[in-house]
Amino acid sequence: MRRTTTLRTALSALLLLGTWVTASALPASAAESPARSPQAPASPGLLDAMQRDLGLTRDAAEARLAAERKATATERKAREAAGSAYGGSWFDAERGRLTVAVTSDTVTDSVRDTGAAVRLVRHTARQLDAAKATIDALSAPAGVGSWHVDPKANKVVVNVVAGHRDDNDVRAFLARAREAGPVTVRQTPAAPRTFAAGTVGGDPYYTGNVRCSIGFSVHGGFVTAGHCGSPGSAVYGWDRSYVGTFQGSSFPDNDYAWVNVGSGWWTVPVVLGWGTVPDQLVRGSAEAPVGASVCRSGSTTRWHCGRVLAKNETVNYSQGAVHQMTKTSVCAQPGDSGGSFISGDQAQGVTSGGWGNCSSGGETWHQPVNEILNRYGLRLHTA
Repeated sequence: MRRTTTLRTALSALLLLGTWVTASALPASAAESPARSPQAPASPGLLDAMQRDLGLTRDAAEARLAAERKATATERKAREAAGSAYGGSWFDAERGRLTVAVTSDTVTDSVRDTGAAVRLVRHTARQLDAAKATIDALSAPAGVGSWHVDPKANKVVVNVVAGHRDDNDVRAFLARAREAGPVTVRQTPAAPRTFAAGTVGGDPYYTGNVRCSIGFSVHGGFVTAGHCGSPGSAVYGWDRSYVGTFQGSSFPDNDYAWVNVGSGWWTVPVVLGWGTVPDQLVRGSAEAPVGASVCRSGSTTRWHCGRVLAKNETVNYSQGAVHQMTKTSVCAQPGDSGGSFISGDQAQGVTSGGWGNCSSGGETWHQPVNEILNRYGLRLHTA
């Protein structure tokens, strides 16, 4: 273990850097932030970011988080009530409630009884998922950015990079995709890319010549993005001291990894606010619905917020396709890879990649955290 004085120095430096830290050289007392009610929706830092990025007042941000918590709890019950007629669901921010698509009016009353609004659609979620799975088996050209099931549109959306829709290989891909089921085509401004970065001094962790961001603490280590390192790669902290090694990693196809933590480093279920006191934010990993607000923290661009745009999207990076990703309207930049996506106090996923930046805007995908936990048999470290 490092001396207390060294740890205090590390903590001070981390506060100055403003790094999202869930597994770092912090004293055990760092987890002892001021007590909050178990019903408290979020930290001041999260609320501030939502006000800045979503254009909300503080009261509106708190009300939205409360409505999203209710929608998250409702989603499972509503899906059970819909049964085989379930067509997907999303959070309607304007109405502040969950909307559930169904293919039969015989289940509408049962679904409404759960507290959800109902919309009749043509295709079930199972049919749409099957169509997407067929498209997943195709070889996508570089002009195709991604594809996902959109429950609101009740179709599979294929996102084509601007200026490439008339490419012969893109047209051929779209023709085969339409044979799989109901497809609609949308335009995306740029091709997706991962957000790893070359070595830059003073940021959270390094492996080789790559800088990435820590995701969430698990018992024994932390989770992060798979493209940041391969199994056995050594990981060094912001101060270049040894942390551990990548114990598991998958990219492409997936984009997840986990790193064991030792050598005097701790895992704690907290994050450091940017220049503020630590907040006990991570209390679970309940998955937020499409339309819900979500915030991201990373070593390059700090806190930014947006909305969940789509789930189970296949992203066509230059290195290969990555499946079952969640798309958001949150911006990110190189070095943010692996960082935390959180909704309220619930862990959502680790930053993978996207397009754009935090000056002009963009979209970012994250790898859902529950998939990572299940894949490696890990347990999220919660407050």
